Amino acid sequence: MGFDHLWAGWRSEYVAEASSASMAAGECLFCALVTMGNHEAMILERTEETFTVMNAYPYTSGHVMVVPIRHEARLAALSDSEANEVMSATRRATVAIERAFSPDGINVGANLGRGAGAGIPGHLHVHVLPRWSGDTNFMTAIAEVRVLPEALAKSYERLTKSWPK
Repeated sequence: MGFDHLWAGWRSEYVAEASSASMAAGECLFCALVTMGNHEAMILERTEETFTVMNAYPYTSGHVMVVPIRHEARLAALSDSEANEVMSATRRATVAIERAFSPDGINVGANLGRGAGAGIPGHLHVHVLPRWSGDTNFMTAIAEVRVLPEALAKSYERLTKSWPK
């Protein structure tokens, strides 16, 4: 029994650029986003300890990230309150995604550290994204192109309307 492979070669260029751009500017992307307005930054929700934002380079339409406000790389270094709020925000994100997109499934995950694939390793974040059976196709595998059926702004609008109150 072999393994199926998901090819996302286009991601490596983004990861390298995002990491070097953040480090070159001496500023963390997430720390910069939290200071911006919700619509400008595409922030869906803010709590005292987290914010949830659209991923500007999504794997699928509706891909969001839950981010603790405090700049921290290590999950174990979050306070219990921060860790609980990250999970609560992740749960709300799954509810909104289910309402807005009716996916076949949802991926939830965090890449902790550069070796794990984190594009921004200094500020942990949790990815939440809808998935559909067959949502990976030849465009990704052959042409290194991700096909998104909907503009980022439209996904933001759909999720904003579907966000649990």
